[in-house]
Amino acid sequence: MKKRFCAVITLVLVAQITPKAWAESNTETAGDIFQVIIPATAFGATFFMDDKQGRGEFYKSFFTNLGATYALKYAINKPRPENHGDYSFPSGHTSAAFQGATFIALRYGWKYSIPAYLGASFVGWSRVEGESDKHDAVDVFAGATVGILSTYFFTTPYQDLAVVPIAENGVYGIGIVGKW
Repeated sequence: MKKRFCAVITLVLVAQITPKAWAESNTETAGDIFQVIIPATAFGATFFMDDKQGRGEFYKSFFTNLGATYALKYAINKPRPENHGDYSFPSGHTSAAFQGATFIALRYGWKYSIPAYLGASFVGWSRVEGESDKHDAVDVFAGATVGILSTYFFTTPYQDLAVVPIAENGVYGIGIVGKW
């Protein structure tokens, strides 16, 4: 079931990216790819670690980020630079990338998140410096902020072992709970 689910998600993501790859610059295409790969990697890590709690936290932060980003886009309706359409603020690509990077940092540790944050920063840069100039720096900063904050609300650190105090009915002690 897990393999089938992952295969379907992969096909959907590839179908979303491929048509854009023919129409945009290499920088924008790379940004488009990274904005999907970073949260997909964070989500995939929950399967790799057999982390059901983390998967639930990822869902909550991902969909909160998605909802907040689009609510702001439609509420503010800021035009894109150089008349390239509407709904510029905040950058959805950047919010998705930073949501994934922040999930990795908070759940699995900052060391694992360094490549993800570098990739997320590249996504932000690609939205400002790409040939079609889709956003300005304020849009990108706001997108990063929404992605980071939406993840902070729901994500707790992953722990293989937990030391738990016990105090019940006159019994006091320490319990150690772990995954085997």
